[in-house]
Amino acid sequence: MFTVRSAEPADAAGCAAIARGSPDYFTDYAVTEIATEATSQPTWIAADGDDLAGFAIVDRRSPRAAEILWMAVAAPLRGGGIGTLLLGHVLRDLAETGVQVVEVKTLDASAGYEPYRATRAFWERRGFIHVDTIDPPPGWEPGNPAAIYIAALAPTRRGTQDDGGRLHSM
Repeated sequence: MFTVRSAEPADAAGCAAIARGSPDYFTDYAVTEIATEATSQPTWIAADGDDLAGFAIVDRRSPRAAEILWMAVAAPLRGGGIGTLLLGHVLRDLAETGVQVVEVKTLDASAGYEPYRATRAFWERRGFIHVDTIDPPPGWEPGNPAAIYIAALAPTRRGTQDDGGRLHSM
């Protein structure tokens, strides 16, 4: 039975191993970054006992916004609901601490790289909206356009609506 918990420093090697086991998605550079960021950023682990099945690493950008920097499920376990379980837990935890908006970047469809079709579909099925494409974003290699997705965890505007749907400030 898979459970989700906050990562411990010793989990960083397991996160890197999951990424290393998915070379279609993660470069050697990314694996190194994951191993480092799993100890320096908020990280969640999906596991069955001591066996790591997936991870998510988050950067808290501001008190009300966060970015999911890295997320992966071990290749043999994909499609079994572990990613959905993990993401749900991460989003609940972030919302409980005041995060209202979450961003994620992934390889854009314009890159023509087939493995990321399922990745984009994963985010879209879970309510993330593609809002922009940057080619390349800072820190990415040229020719790797990033699809920027966002999801609102809570309302971001204050106010009330009258019967005509117009927003009035409070």
